[in-house]
Amino acid sequence: MEPKNEIPQRSDAQRNRERILEVALTELSLFADAPLSLIARKAGVGQGTMYRNFPNREALVLEVHHREVRHLADSAPQLLRSGKPDEALREWMSRLAYFAMARAGLADALRQAISATGGPAKPGYSLVVDAIKLLINTNHEAGTIRPNVTTDDFILAIAGIWQIDNHGDWQAQSGRLLDLLMDGLRVGAPGAR
Repeated sequence: MEPKNEIPQRSDAQRNRERILEVALTELSLFADAPLSLIARKAGVGQGTMYRNFPNREALVLEVHHREVRHLADSAPQLLRSGKPDEALREWMSRLAYFAMARAGLADALRQAISATGGPAKPGYSLVVDAIKLLINTNHEAGTIRPNVTTDDFILAIAGIWQIDNHGDWQAQSGRLLDLLMDGLRVGAPGAR
C-alpha cells in the first residue's frame, strides 16, 4: 500500500511517515488498541501529520501489516543468495514464526481493521505464498528437501506455529517445531547428507 498521491513526498514528510510506521509497528504489536494519539506522540508528529498520512486507524494498520509482510517476503530471496537453500528455508521459517508470535497485537489490530473495512481476509497472503514457493522450488532444485513436498503441504505443516501461546516461551517451542519440520522435509531428499 503506497501513499495514494503520486507526487513524491518531501524528505521530511517521508521521514515522518517512516517514523509513524515504525512506532505503530511497535505499539500495535504490544497492544492492538494502541491509541493513534500515542503513536503520533511517540513518533514525534502532530495529529494533522498522522491523519495526512493515514486518514484512519484501519489505513495505518493495513499499511503496517503490508510493510511487515513485504519485509518477510523479500527476505526469502536475500536468504537464498547468502546461504544454502535448506539453511535459507529454516531461517525464513524462524522469521515467519517471529512475525506470527511477536506481532500478535498487530494480528489482532489487523483483524479489527479488516472487520471495519470489509477488506480482504488475508491481506499479503499471496506475497508469503510466493516466498514459500521460491524457497520450496529452490530446495527441490538443490535436492535438499524431499521431492514430493508442495507449497500447500508446507503451509499446512507450518501452520502449527499459530497454535503456540505467544505469552509463553514461544521462541523455544517454535524452534523445536521448526527443527522437527525441517528434519521431516530433509528425509528422502535426493541430495541428503
